[in-house]
Amino acid sequence: MTEMTDSGTLAPLPPGTGDPIRVLVVDDHALFRRGLEMVLEQEPDIDVVGEAEDGAEAVEKAAETTPDIVLMDVRMPKRGGIDACTAIKDAVPSSKIIMLTISDEEADLYDAIKAGAMGYLLKEISIEEVASAIRAVHGGQSLISPSMASKLLNEFASMIKRGDERQQVPAPRLTEREMEVLRLVAKGLNNRDIAKQLFISENTVKNHIRNILEKLQLHSRMEAVVYAVREKLLEIT
Repeated sequence: MTEMTDSGTLAPLPPGTGDPIRVLVVDDHALFRRGLEMVLEQEPDIDVVGEAEDGAEAVEKAAETTPDIVLMDVRMPKRGGIDACTAIKDAVPSSKIIMLTISDEEADLYDAIKAGAMGYLLKEISIEEVASAIRAVHGGQSLISPSMASKLLNEFASMIKRGDERQQVPAPRLTEREMEVLRLVAKGLNNRDIAKQLFISENTVKNHIRNILEKLQLHSRMEAVVYAVREKLLEIT
């Protein structure tokens, strides 16, 4: 979450030099979709490849367009954003999903993380900041709006307290290297930076992360960090 400034806004990130980031915009409000598209069309490194007005259409469009990033609301008719998130991750595993919503309910945040979302941003951020969020998540970062991040930290504390009050089930054993990778993931490093720090290849990092998720029976990097803090496998300072 290093892209967030102290004021709670997203610091500008420089446009990438590779292929444009392919983005699918999903929201049940046509004016909001159009506003997003108009802003994103001004960014030379971002290409809006489609739009959808509900979760059901989002799954279909994602399969057709294989976007790099899906910007999606949580609460929509026919099929909600969280359910669609799970389906899109199954259909297009390479797509990264950012929830952009008015919902500040903790339950929606936790469900979105479990479903594999890499970002959860409230629509209170300026529309111009969305491009920076897209670049950050495309680059491997996880982003949460500051107000929601504080709720997530409170949930960490609650989970740890509940864990102290019940008998612990032994956590799956991670190797020393897997623990190193998990700690760096928790610090917000992307695969490339983890590889540089541990002097290993990016493919090896990806393999470690896949093994971690399989052992913990989880679906996303962010959920693995939540689990690890809850089970006291690591501490975030």
